[in-house]
Amino acid sequence: MTRLARRSTEAELMDRADTTARDYARALADLAQVNRLTLTHRPVLRWLQAATRDLSPGATLSVLDVACGHGDLLRAIHRWGSARGLRLTLAGIDLNPRATALAQAATPPGMAIAWRTGDVFASVVQPAPDFVVTSQFAHHLDDAGILALLAWLEGTARQGWYIADLHRHVVPYYGFRWLARAMRWHRIVRIDGTISIARGFRRAEWQALLDRAGLPATIRWHMMFRLCVGRRK
Repeated sequence: MTRLARRSTEAELMDRADTTARDYARALADLAQVNRLTLTHRPVLRWLQAATRDLSPGATLSVLDVACGHGDLLRAIHRWGSARGLRLTLAGIDLNPRATALAQAATPPGMAIAWRTGDVFASVVQPAPDFVVTSQFAHHLDDAGILALLAWLEGTARQGWYIADLHRHVVPYYGFRWLARAMRWHRIVRIDGTISIARGFRRAEWQALLDRAGLPATIRWHMMFRLCVGRRK
């Protein structure tokens, strides 16, 4: 389709400063449900599983989630790592203070996850985490922003990094509209969902960005039209 031939530059409602606190909270909670139903976190967990397959119970592992949103990815990582008996140090960073406050509120007290508000590109993380992951964030950036993200990930993660994002394709573009209406998700989610997909990627676009960054990384397609990029050092 002509509309999907190139990445869209249309702004998403969630990124607007005039979105009310109530609408933002409802939309973020609905997005967490979208992530559960569309298996959004599965590629990240599978990559972490493969990257840490040599770790024994009791080993330590630190993971930073960039643009953590509602925090549901880190909570999934906590459940995964705890089931393996790993000693976890988990942290999430998001530019929007509303997101980190809502992530904190949604996190059970027993999950030791640190939530931080800040601009990732202006952040120096110490100590450096073993792995940095980010999910459904890259499509918010233009090419220059993605190149900056790749450089930051490469300079921050000690052992590797992983980007999970959307495959720009006609099936999810129209399929999400049907799903969002059926689930009665918030208007922001219904509108932003298709915008996000139109802002998503195709394999050749990711490869061109990696070539420009001079980084060897693996690009893989996953179910529910996810296109993910990972690098293990």
